[in-house]
Order: sequence, then C-alpha cells, then structure tokens
Amino acid sequence: MSSSTSISRKQAWLESLRPKTLPLGVIAIITGSALAYLTGNFKWPVALLALITAGLLQILSNLANDYGDAVKGSDTAERIGPLRGMQKGVITQEDMKKALKINIIAACISGVLLIVVACEKPEDAIGFLMLGLVAIVAAITYTVGKKPYGYLGLGDISVLIFFGWLSVMGTYYLQANTLNMFTFLPATACGLLSVAVLNINNMRDIVNDVKAGKNTFAVRLGPQGARIYHTIIIIVAILCLAFFNLLYLHGWTGWLFLLAVPMLMNHIRRVLSDPTPEGMRPMLENMVKAALFTNVLFSIGVVLSK
Repeated sequence: MSSSTSISRKQAWLESLRPKTLPLGVIAIITGSALAYLTGNFKWPVALLALITAGLLQILSNLANDYGDAVKGSDTAERIGPLRGMQKGVITQEDMKKALKINIIAACISGVLLIVVACEKPEDAIGFLMLGLVAIVAAITYTVGKKPYGYLGLGDISVLIFFGWLSVMGTYYLQANTLNMFTFLPATACGLLSVAVLNINNMRDIVNDVKAGKNTFAVRLGPQGARIYHTIIIIVAILCLAFFNLLYLHGWTGWLFLLAVPMLMNHIRRVLSDPTPEGMRPMLENMVKAALFTNVLFSIGVVLSK
C-alpha cells in the first residue's frame, strides 16, 4: 500500500505516459519530412500534423501496454523495470480505460485532419484512413486481448513496420503524394533503431516475462542470443544509412550521422559486456537517445544536402 501512496496521481500518469520513449513516435516523422524536403516536397502543415498524430499513437501504445500488462499480471514487484501507476494501485482500470478512449478520440481527430490536409486523391484518403485504424488497433493489441501479439514474440516486426516503413515512407508520401522507394533504406534504419529500444526493454524484463508467459523475441532468443540480435540490428541500421548516402547523396553533409556511430558502438559494447537483466535498465534511455541522435543527424545531413 505504501507504493500507492508514495507518488501522486500526476506522477503516476506521467510514469504511464513514459515520456522518455516519446521520441520514438516522432523521429520517423522527422526523417520522412527531411526526405520530402530533399525532393522539394516538404509541407510544414502536413509534417506538424503527422508529428502530433505519431505522438498520440505513441502515448496510446504506452498506456495500452500498461493496461494490458497490469491486467495480465505481467508487471509484478519482481520486475526490474519501473512499476507504473496501475501496478502501484494509483491508477484504476476504469481510469486507464477512460484515458485510452480519450487518447483514441484525439488520435482519430488528428489523423483525420492530417488526411484532409495531405491527401489529394480519394483513394489515398481511404488508404491512410485504413492505415490509421490499423495503427490504433496495433497499439492496443500489443498487450491487450486474448492473444496479444507482444506475448507471441511479434513486437519486433510490428515496431519495424509501424515505426519504420509506414511512418517514414508514409510521411514522405503524404507530403509528396507519391511513393519513392529511395525512402526504404532510411525507413528500415529508423525502424531497426526503434526495434533496438524494444529489445533492450525485453532483455531487461526477460526473467519476469518468462515467469509471466510473455514470449517476447528476447525470451525466444535467450539472453545471449538477444544480445547478438541487438548488435546485428544496430549495425544493419548504420549500413542502411551508409548505403543510402552512397546511392543518393553526394556531399559530405550526408555523412553527419556517423557522429552518432561511437555512441552506438559504446552502447553495443556495454550491452554485450553485461549479461544481467539489471544491466539493461540504464541502457533503455541510452538506446532512445542514440536512436534520436542518429536520426536527427541523418535528417540534418539530408536537408543540408539539397
């Protein structure tokens, strides 16, 4: 009971929002907008609405994850990661349900405005409306429902799709009104760096997840396999950005993202050298910062290359 009275409701909601993860919802939009600028298609109203919509979807995902894990009993006192408002008893199930409904409404309003402002063809509007609904369902069903896909080890591919391919390529399409496959490499890199964030989270919680029957990809790979996998996805992300520059950019500014490589390599070294779940706790924020730094530098380089 002491844990529930040790924090205020405001602090409990802030913990459930997980502000340290919110950059993941916007870095893809920044990258896609930079690519649109490179081709002369940047539209700031579209970019702004895309940022707002992505942020709301990220918040929805965070709140839904807390709700799903709390209902299923996955988050216990044995968990290494921080317990959220619901687990501490400060936020009730009804409170969280109301918050989820409000967030869904806000995301729908923002998404519809984005479609109205960006889409020039009816088929595009219908397509992005469907994608938006799929994104909302995916954000909720990661941990909520009878068979949440996060408990089946499918969270990594979902993050790659939604935080990489759809977010970056979709942002570009909404501004350029055309699909350009040169966005695929940056989209893949952005998605993989977000997958790395999820993987750190899952490596931290691997012991508790095994007990709770939450078969994340890290659980399936095991502690050592998850660390090798972590190394591979970060290196592949770097290579994707490098190949993009070799193929499409010709100035030195496109290589600004290399300034983030030492940070990424140091992160990998620390992950590989510490086999304990406890050691992954500070690595989560570290990986978020590394992903943000890499994508921002890449986007600046792309803009300066025009």
